Formats: sequence, C-alpha cells, structure tokens
Amino acid sequence: MSGEQNERAVYDRQGFGRALGIQGRIGLLIVDFVNGFADPAVFGGGNIAPAIARTVEVLAAARRRGWPVAHSRIVYADDGADANVFSLKVPGMLTLTEHAPASAIVPELAPAAGELVVRKNVPSAFFGTALAPWLTQRGVETLLVAGSTTSGCVRASVVDAMCFGFRPVVLADCVGDRALGPHEANLFDIAQKYGDVVPAAKVLDL
Repeated sequence: MSGEQNERAVYDRQGFGRALGIQGRIGLLIVDFVNGFADPAVFGGGNIAPAIARTVEVLAAARRRGWPVAHSRIVYADDGADANVFSLKVPGMLTLTEHAPASAIVPELAPAAGELVVRKNVPSAFFGTALAPWLTQRGVETLLVAGSTTSGCVRASVVDAMCFGFRPVVLADCVGDRALGPHEANLFDIAQKYGDVVPAAKVLDL
C-alpha cells in the first residue's frame, strides 16, 4: 500500500469523510472572486481563473432557480484604521479598500439586485458579518461554496458555515488557489472534516 493510500485508510478507519448530501433549500456563497485574486500579478495565479469561469455557469443556474446568492470581498478602510493580524501577516491586503479596483468583484460575477455582498477583513465570510442570519432568514440549509483561495478564505468560510449549522458543499471546480498543492490538500481536508466536495455539474444535475 502506498503512503497516500495508507493515509486515506487512516481517515476511513477513524470514520472521517461521511457525505452530508444536499438537504433543504440551497444557497450559493461566492468567496472573494475579486479582481485582485483573478490577477496573478496581485494575489492570483494557480487555478483561480478557470474556477471563476466555471462559477459563471453556476451563478447563472442559481439565479434561474431562485437560490439565495451571497458574495464576499475583502475591504479595509482607506486609512488602514481597521488593520489587523490578517493584514499584519499579509500587508498587501490593506490595498483592498472600498473603491480599489483590486477589491471589486470580477465583472463576469457582478452581483445582481437582491444578492448579498459581504465586506470583510478576515478570511471567513461569516466572522463579524450578517451572512449567517441572512442565509437563515431565507431558509438555506445546504450552502454551495465557490471562490478563492481554497486554502484561505474558502476554507475559513466552510468551517464557519459548518459551525453555524449549514451543510457546506464545496464545488471542486469552482474554487481555486494560487498554488495547486494547498488547493488539493485543503479540498481533501474539507471533505474529511467539514463538508462535501463535489464537481459543480454533479450538484446542478441533482
């Protein structure tokens, strides 16, 4: 047995990785698909661009089906008054201010009327925001998740979604990271502990 197979066997033996499935009303959360994360010269790279392209189809399907849709973006004060440990670790985050082009949601995923836009300055789209009550008010039980980066803001948002009692379903081809190693490792870890990880087509077919 290879090392990878042995590692997976440990998770299986200990009972990790049970599928949650889709239950109740579905919502869609698109995490930080903004210009800065789409641009390899700023915060992007890896497989983020194809993940954005795939999410365009999912967003269109969500709108056709009347699913609640929420978007998130990182926004710091123009004067850096709300600088925090996140920006201390990654100082470039302070450039993502309200009117900075890098902080704007990519045009192809621009929010429509009635869709929530969450402004945050930490990785999770739930921490210190109105996202959880907004979803609850709309009866969402299963939360589809797209966005970037898989190892950062997507993972943090998925963990918090689970903590708030939502069933997170990460759309595997709609999330991206600037490096594929962290992307793949975090998809594995999410699938074992926090939510389901499935291709978008499989969910939309259901």
